[in-house]
Amino acid sequence: MSETNEFWQDRRVFVTGATGLVGGWLVQRLVDAGADVVCLVRDWVPASQIVTSGLWNRVSVVRGDLCDQPTLERAIGEYEVNTVMHLAAQTIVGIANRNPGSTFEANIAGTWKLLEACRHSPTVKQIIVASSDKAYGEAAQLPYSEDTPLNGRHPYDVSKSCSDLICQTYATTYQLPVVITRCGNFYGGGDLNWNRIIPGTIRSVLRGQRPVIRSDGSFVRDYFYVEDGAATYMFLAEMLAQRPELAGEAFNLSTETPLTVCEIVNHLTSLMGTSLEPEIRGEACHEIPHQFLSAQKARTDLGWEPLFSLEEGLRRTIEWYSNYLLAQSPISTPWPAGAVARSA
Repeated sequence: MSETNEFWQDRRVFVTGATGLVGGWLVQRLVDAGADVVCLVRDWVPASQIVTSGLWNRVSVVRGDLCDQPTLERAIGEYEVNTVMHLAAQTIVGIANRNPGSTFEANIAGTWKLLEACRHSPTVKQIIVASSDKAYGEAAQLPYSEDTPLNGRHPYDVSKSCSDLICQTYATTYQLPVVITRCGNFYGGGDLNWNRIIPGTIRSVLRGQRPVIRSDGSFVRDYFYVEDGAATYMFLAEMLAQRPELAGEAFNLSTETPLTVCEIVNHLTSLMGTSLEPEIRGEACHEIPHQFLSAQKARTDLGWEPLFSLEEGLRRTIEWYSNYLLAQSPISTPWPAGAVARSA
């Protein structure tokens, strides 16, 4: 799975969610491949990867909201966009539970408005839309396959079920060239939402503090490394260019290594060489207890494989946060001297 410069060289690519976790890595990869990247940005996020890495100066930036239809129409039309990567969303489950309206507006209305703008543009040839394993809701049979019904019940899950179905509608009714991705929990360097289990655990250990688990630790999830996600979105765009019949298809993407929250924390503490035990609070609510994916369709139909194992992804993530947090403070961290990320 590699990006060919011949495909991406000078290709106009419109990226939503560029200041997010996956978006920053995707923009970096697109720029490195020679693409002409246009980013839709609503808020200035100084700590985002696209800003701290200097990528901000190597892309075109359209300031605006995903739900602003005229802005989308103008950006896609004036920049003569060829490929659209739609990653923007309100992704935090807790925020969705507290503010369902804004979540529905961003995740559902933002998706159909973007697709409408694409429908009106003759230059758009590929659209990759990031859905989620949460679109499936709670299922009696696991792992999820692409045939599992989309059955979200809580606000975030419902928003992803709806946006996923909207993408399928535009592909079926309007022949829009859309491919949908359904991934598990992304992790990797650049995620500064410390309430998420992986960055929060790493920061706690680096500070000599016990990691905090908001749930009871038994929730099962897929964990998907961010660089794998960025590479796969580009791979799917190339595949769609070669195989237009893929329009409307959805693909689960996973290393197929489901873990409980306690297990992922134990992986991290083992790699970091600490004996700190997690503090289990049991506070999480309105979350699905067990979710994990089968990626058999992507493997069989596309010849897709992840680039990184779980352990390699976690090691790279630990290294990123170690460097980031060290640079943020002149005070040395209490992480044991000489400790390095090592195999579990």
